Amino acid sequence: MAVAAPKLTYHREIAPPLQKHCQTCHRAGEAVPVTLTSYAEVRPWAKAIKQAVGSRKMPPWFADPYVGHFTNGGRMSPADLATLTAWIDQGAPEGNAKDAPLPVQFAEGWAIGQPDAVLEMPESVPVPASGTVDYTYIIVPTGFTEDKWHFAEARPGDRSVVHHIIVFAREPGSRWLSKYPVNKAFVPRGGGDGGGQFITGFAPGSPPEALREGQGKLIKAGSDLVFQMHYTANGKATADRSRIGMRFARTTPTQRVLTLAAVNSKFVIPPGAAAHVVDGATTLHQDTELIGLLPHMHLRGKLMEIRAACQNRKVNIFLRFPGYEFNWQLWYQLQRGKHLPAGTRIEATGTFDNSGNNRNNPDYKAEVRQGEQSWEEMMTGFFNIAFDAQIDPMSVIRAPKRTPPGPSGGND
Repeated sequence: MAVAAPKLTYHREIAPPLQKHCQTCHRAGEAVPVTLTSYAEVRPWAKAIKQAVGSRKMPPWFADPYVGHFTNGGRMSPADLATLTAWIDQGAPEGNAKDAPLPVQFAEGWAIGQPDAVLEMPESVPVPASGTVDYTYIIVPTGFTEDKWHFAEARPGDRSVVHHIIVFAREPGSRWLSKYPVNKAFVPRGGGDGGGQFITGFAPGSPPEALREGQGKLIKAGSDLVFQMHYTANGKATADRSRIGMRFARTTPTQRVLTLAAVNSKFVIPPGAAAHVVDGATTLHQDTELIGLLPHMHLRGKLMEIRAACQNRKVNIFLRFPGYEFNWQLWYQLQRGKHLPAGTRIEATGTFDNSGNNRNNPDYKAEVRQGEQSWEEMMTGFFNIAFDAQIDPMSVIRAPKRTPPGPSGGND
């Protein structure tokens, strides 16, 4: 005699995995239009949820499960997936509300919790209904009178037009963008990259970086924040006023965190090329610890691998993307930091599909180069490293000067 499957209910069995895997994004005030914080919200989407989780489209997680171990691994466990599917197959019953877990208390508007400081663009930036919008910059003085160790989160004012935000710190005395006014939006001639320390960013589907206890990024007293804004017109004229929230360390961290990148900006992708490979690399000149990774390409991006080649010729693969997804720019936080001895070369290899078979391809007949807009391309393997907070960060990214050899032979 067959035994009937146990009756599953939303409040008892389903709400907990939805809290764990879904509600970070699927709640009011976030980018995703569908909220999943109550039975009334979940029930109409039951069949769509089954399809999305069954195909592994949701929760979004695009790394090869056999390469690397990450604290924020977004894949739903087989047990949770089986329970959710069985509940939907049983008709998605609600059950008794008394069985419901306590609701998750999210900080309103902030994934990092309540910030200690919020710095906002001083004015709204108009975004036209159509056309190409060049990268826009806004310099915002921090007013900090002392050094601040922190971690941070960037939040767009109007998500419908903000493609990405990158916030840099410009130290006192820096000449980067020095000819432009503060508190005023501008488009720099010749581009604006290359002059500041990466603080935090926002991109489609991207949660803020997560740092461990004893780690932090440093903003020196008197520094400015530089907002790099990429806007995409969507058919409706609007305006954006984005901001950054910062949580300050209560004690001085033992490790400083830097965001660096293995990048290549000199590539040319031929028209119609279905699997064009581009390599980028950078060398680290101090002992460091790898703690997080973020691959970045545009609409032709197909695959990416990030690895480390040590001087002993040992190669470690840290992250492999068998199916890159432009609409979900995720940080991948390592479960355990990986020691990288001085001289380690971080390498990234991206594969691009510029063929007509790529449904996201803006123009498969085009020759594609590095560019800021989404119909152009980028090949950047971002990564976070942590190292002794007393070490000069410039010594990490710049090779030490060679000491000229002294005189040899002869007598004094």
